[in-house]
Amino acid sequence: MEELPVPQNIKINNITCDSFKISWDMDSKAKERITHYFIDLNKKENKNSNKFKHKDVPTKLVAKAVPLPMTVRGHWFLSPRTEYTVAVQTASKQSDGDYAVSEWSEIIEFCTADYSAVHLTQLLEKAEVIAGRMLKFSVFYRNQHKEYFDHAREAQNNKMLPSVKDNSGSHGSPISGKLEGIFFSCNTEFNTGKPPQDSPYGRYRFEICAEALFNPKTNLYFGDFYCMYTAYHYVILVLAPEGSPGDEFCKQRLPALDIADNRFLTCTQGEDGRLAFHHAQDVILEVIYTDPVDLALGTVAEISGHQLMSLSTVNAKKDPSCKTCNISVGR
Repeated sequence: MEELPVPQNIKINNITCDSFKISWDMDSKAKERITHYFIDLNKKENKNSNKFKHKDVPTKLVAKAVPLPMTVRGHWFLSPRTEYTVAVQTASKQSDGDYAVSEWSEIIEFCTADYSAVHLTQLLEKAEVIAGRMLKFSVFYRNQHKEYFDHAREAQNNKMLPSVKDNSGSHGSPISGKLEGIFFSCNTEFNTGKPPQDSPYGRYRFEICAEALFNPKTNLYFGDFYCMYTAYHYVILVLAPEGSPGDEFCKQRLPALDIADNRFLTCTQGEDGRLAFHHAQDVILEVIYTDPVDLALGTVAEISGHQLMSLSTVNAKKDPSCKTCNISVGR
């Protein structure tokens, strides 16, 4: 029997967080004999991790021969922002049920995309379910070590400067490793209405009036929803001054929230013209402010409580098994 054609010049495009389109060139004479395609898809970092498995039990997707390009979709084997290798065989199903196959094509590498706005909206809707009632607050605060604030005063013209967000939270989050900002908290203790005296991030706390960072000239975006194998759930929000680089970044990637009417963080104006601020009680808010902040706009003081390192979310990995904060795409 004449050999089946080996796929040539493989192209990958239309890549999302859990799908891609694949096409290739092949000899048109043999097309009518091809009944199936075998696609070998592997995470790049695991390519050589288990040679026995890859030799004897290949990771193959079997697809009926369809016009190219062909869409490959599946959250059970594709995760966001992950590098993969892919190779293709053409196959012809025989009368005895076995397959005649071509040689494998060359191996191509590609990387899946971040969550799209559709996926982030699904996360947003899940977070809204558990956000709880709204509590008043009046200040944003940021805990750090004394050296952090000393450096801001001495080397950064008395300013806290934005830095690139770490990889905590959902693996597909479009802000991880890309958005620059400064993390603030605003959660209060329900019995005092004030910030808690404990913190995972350092014994020194910068406090600033909420209005200085959050006002009608600020845009608010939903960034992420996750947990770390605990009962606590975290919502990441982004505060970006209108027209700032951070605002432009978020406009293209994140769901925008109405600052006066959402389930997480609100700024409303009373009849007297004063602004009032509320935060969701049942989630821990991590607020990223995208511009530099002058220490002169607030105060720095030592907290009286403990430094609870176990509650730190620095580079924290999301629990992929939690039904509350996961959606049906790669984690």
